[in-house]
Amino acid sequence: MKLTISRESLLAPLQSITGVVERKQTMPVLSNVLLVADDDSLTLTGTNMEVELVGRIQPVHVDQPGRITVPARKLSDICRALGEEAPIELALEGDRLHLRSGASHFTLSTLPAEHFPNVEEDAESFRLEIPQKDVRHMLEATGFAMAQQDVRYYLNGLLLEVSPDNLRAVATDGHRLALSGLDMATGIEEPRQLIVPRKGVMELVRLLDDVATPATLVFGDNHLRVTAGAYTFTSKLIEGRFPDYNRVIPRGGDKQMVADRATLKNTLQRAGILSHENIRGVRLNLTPGQLQIFANNPDQEQAEDALSVDYDGEELQIGFNVGYLVDVLNAVDEDQVLMTLSDANSSALMQAQHDEKSLYVVMPMRL
Repeated sequence: MKLTISRESLLAPLQSITGVVERKQTMPVLSNVLLVADDDSLTLTGTNMEVELVGRIQPVHVDQPGRITVPARKLSDICRALGEEAPIELALEGDRLHLRSGASHFTLSTLPAEHFPNVEEDAESFRLEIPQKDVRHMLEATGFAMAQQDVRYYLNGLLLEVSPDNLRAVATDGHRLALSGLDMATGIEEPRQLIVPRKGVMELVRLLDDVATPATLVFGDNHLRVTAGAYTFTSKLIEGRFPDYNRVIPRGGDKQMVADRATLKNTLQRAGILSHENIRGVRLNLTPGQLQIFANNPDQEQAEDALSVDYDGEELQIGFNVGYLVDVLNAVDEDQVLMTLSDANSSALMQAQHDEKSLYVVMPMRL
């Protein structure tokens, strides 16, 4: 294998694909990126056996086609450290890959391409064409609520629910829930549910751009494949049954508060400084026209703050994990946020004031 490529063409795809590669691997080849040079293109592939990302670079001056795997992070670090002026020459000589650029020369160890695992294919069920920015928004609006290492493994991912006229993303860790929907004709007759693992969601958010260019989502029984521009991303799905999220969305709350999102977020963050560092609890005291926020900790330190809100209902005191509330406010992309409450023991429903496509549920705390 021998080819010449500009640093600019190689660096961005290489960094994206290196993000998929885990730092600690049980199989040495999983720390490598697969390079395939063919005709006038270079294809890079990285995987951790759960997710796979393939990037295709064109045009590339290929003197000798070939395929090999090399350490992903070392190659990425070298390319990042090189100057922008000189092109990069990659040449496989024996079992070493030589990288030359200007006066710089690096020799990297390799492993045979035959050792590199591929995420197995499965039959396509259906596909959707969706603007990249819409998919990215759905994932960003919900992904923060995924569990991290819950024994209920199906919570360590994000639900994609496809119905005949809607696509929804839902995530929950058992304490809060985030839902975001997109109205569209999907062409399917029966609703389908798929659970994408946490790593897959995080890599998809990084991959998709805030553009109207469509991404192709291909749904299979065991995999989700997303093609966006020169990249093809594949993720295994989590087997399991996602909880019935509709049951935990509170209905009929009679207390509605509208607040400035940025002001509410800043006030919560200030008060949260003196909350208990483990449970992060804050107490909200809601009265007509005003929201007071209180926090304290075992060191007898206290915080008290207040802001003006649009509210004319009965007085209500309720406790929450301040981090959960701030996460929701970070996800809301309007200036005004609507919070619907019932009583001190019922979950809060939060959303942007004029956007019903994204909903957030936060369970209360006893303080």
